[in-house]
Parts: sequence; C-alpha cells; structure tokens
Amino acid sequence: MRLEFTKMHGCGNDYIYLDCLTGMIDNAPELSRLLSPRRFSVGSDGLICIAPSDVADATMRMFNADGSESAMCGNGIRCVAQWLYEHGVAGDEMTIETLAGVKHLSRKGEGVWQVEMGRAEFEPTLVPVKGLGPDPVINRAIAVEGQPWQVTAISMGNPHCVTVVDDVQALDLERIGPGFENHPAFPEHVNTEFIQVMGKNHLAMRVWERGSGETLACGTGACAALAAAHFLGLCPPEVTALLPGGSLVLSLDTASGHIRMTGPAVTVFEGEWPGG
Repeated sequence: MRLEFTKMHGCGNDYIYLDCLTGMIDNAPELSRLLSPRRFSVGSDGLICIAPSDVADATMRMFNADGSESAMCGNGIRCVAQWLYEHGVAGDEMTIETLAGVKHLSRKGEGVWQVEMGRAEFEPTLVPVKGLGPDPVINRAIAVEGQPWQVTAISMGNPHCVTVVDDVQALDLERIGPGFENHPAFPEHVNTEFIQVMGKNHLAMRVWERGSGETLACGTGACAALAAAHFLGLCPPEVTALLPGGSLVLSLDTASGHIRMTGPAVTVFEGEWPGG
C-alpha cells in the first residue's frame, strides 16, 4: 500500500497529514503507530486525517503516536487550516469539525492562523478527574513519583493538568511525565503542562502529552496554561506562551472563559510511504 502524505508542524508539534476528503480511512490508529517512530519511519507526534464534514469545511481526526485518538489539537488544527487553504478547499475564514466541536479559524498572515479554541472547563466531570472530590481541582496537591505537586485540572476538549514550577528547564520530564499521564486521578490519562511565569505577559512551558511523551508545543496545553495561570492571579488574560518549538499568542475572554490562540502552521514536505 503506497500512501501519499504531507508533513507539517505548528511550533515543532509535527504530524503526518492525510487527505481523506473522499472518505475516512479505517486503519488510522495502526498507521499512526507505524509512521510516527522517529529514525525508524517518517517520524512525528502522530497522524491527522483531513476528512469530509456535513457541518464544516472539513473534519480533523487526530491520532497520537501510540494510536490513541484525541478530540482536539491546537497546533494540528492550524496546520489543517493551512492545508485546506493551500489546496483551495477553503479561504481566509473557515470552520473545522473536531471531536471537541466545530472550531472557527481566521488567517492572520502568511502561514499564521487564529483559532477560536472554546471555553476552558474546570468542572471535574468534564476533564475528567476522579477521586479528588466534587469541587474543581485548582492548585490542589497530588503525589507523583513520591513528590507533591500543586495542580490545576482543565478541559480544553481534552484533559489537562497544569502545574507551576520555578524552572521548567530543570525538570526531568522523561522521569516524571509518565507519572502524571497515568495518574489514577485522570481516568482518560492527561496532558501535563509545566509552566514558569516569565514576567507579566509571558509563560514558559514544557508539555508531556498523553500518548506521545514530551512534545515541542501543545496548543490546547498552552490554552490550559493561560486559564490556570490567570485564575491563580499569575498573569493577565493576554500572554505569549514560550514553548521549546516556538511561541503562541493567547487571549482569554474573562467573561465567557473562551480562549483564542494565534500561531504558525508550516508545510515541511510532501512524501509517499511505500507501506510494509
């Protein structure tokens, strides 16, 4: 089976994109596991299928490197928008259907897109969180690798756990990341954002994504980081998130809780996988 694909990234969060506009494929989880390993295959954080939609310009189906499916990917959806724009499927304004709902995107420049990311949800049943009581998990202590961590749990259409640290660069994410991802408080596993306040308008962060490990950026994670940091009084409603792969501009509507994210989408190359 020969497979044509496009390699794209948003702030280094790279995925393999498949044109499935004529119909969704039925082996996406398997393909993601086959294509994602770095050095042994194409290499990526996962696989994204661009499929048809009855309610939007297209549908985004996103699969992590381990084959598990996620409802939403902020960096991925910007790349889907760029792909649709480059292929003449949609223009400067478009909508994309995801498992987390229909998202509206606006082109803000060459390869730059703004996404209406939706509302940051603190309700434990929506994250979801279990075993920590009925109240929102905000700056609450959980134990990971025998160490207490103050965490805030948020849903951006997918589950996030945000913790504030003194120095993000000093963390050994390969050691502690799996402990967060597989913590019993998060029955669907969780993406974890380690954030450091860098002055008034900047948040430095690293992310451990469920199903993929540490990635260079996470759009929904950056939105969760803003929501948590603003709730804790650590930053204003508009910040720049500084990630290992680049920067994202974030804006929180304090009345509605909705967040806008603006950042790049880059086509790296197109290729053909011979199968096997």
